Amino acid sequence: MGPAAAFLGLLQGKAAPRAFSAGYRPQRAPLSSAPGAAGRGQRAGGGAAAVTLCARPRTARGAAAVLPFPSREGLKGNAKLRLRECDVGDKFSHLPLRKASVLLPLLLRDGTLCLLLTVRSMQLRRSPGEVCFPGGKSEETDKDEIDTALREAKEEVGLQPEKVEVICRLVPGIDKMNHLVTPVVGFIEDTFQASPNPDEVSDVFVVPLEYFIKPLNYVALPYKNSSGYLSWMHCFTYDDRERKKSFKIWGLTAHFAVFLAIVIFRTKPTFEVDYDLDNLLTSAEDNFMNLYASINERKKSSL
Repeated sequence: MGPAAAFLGLLQGKAAPRAFSAGYRPQRAPLSSAPGAAGRGQRAGGGAAAVTLCARPRTARGAAAVLPFPSREGLKGNAKLRLRECDVGDKFSHLPLRKASVLLPLLLRDGTLCLLLTVRSMQLRRSPGEVCFPGGKSEETDKDEIDTALREAKEEVGLQPEKVEVICRLVPGIDKMNHLVTPVVGFIEDTFQASPNPDEVSDVFVVPLEYFIKPLNYVALPYKNSSGYLSWMHCFTYDDRERKKSFKIWGLTAHFAVFLAIVIFRTKPTFEVDYDLDNLLTSAEDNFMNLYASINERKKSSL
């Protein structure tokens, strides 16, 4: 599911893009949703996670601590623990919105956590050529958001469901078409060889997850969110030096990637985000519910 469905045509007014170098902290740039053990059976629990579980660990003096990952297995194991602490399960599934899901595929490559992304085919009517996660709209045969994400990943890049270790569902977003988009996080093997469906996907690539909290090329762009309010949108440019390609990652895709990186690394990005990092899950859920409420209010006012 490409971010353009949420973002194209939304840049408004005279506000100019804001470019930031690493370490520079601009004014607040909200992340409000706007402008995708081994085996299928190992799902995270279906219930909502307690909101206090995503609080950052504290040192004796009260400063937020960043826990190191000592090894490859330690890196993956700690990432799973932190993700499961922020699992929302089916907490938001009851909301009366059309459903969609995206898979956020994590893999370890050379000791580094990476995130797999795709580029939408230029043949597609909506958001052609844009970076996204594998995903799409829910179908009647899907049992839940996890089924949707895994089915779409298989259709788009040939990723077999049994090859995904599903960890959790994170706080959803709402796209421009008012779909409730649920991010499903899962680990895949670093040996996975994508087989892109040319009708849907033109390219597949990986980005170190840390890039989404310590980017080399980042701007915050103005946009009008799903509730009609002017806000700011994350936009990353990632240069793949080995392949000599550059990828623009923005919109809902960037929103999910940033939150995922914060959940796992438990550290503040080099740019501003609209989260309370001491109560990450609570603030993320509050942001989402505020967006949902404002969309409902806008619908009522248009009647």
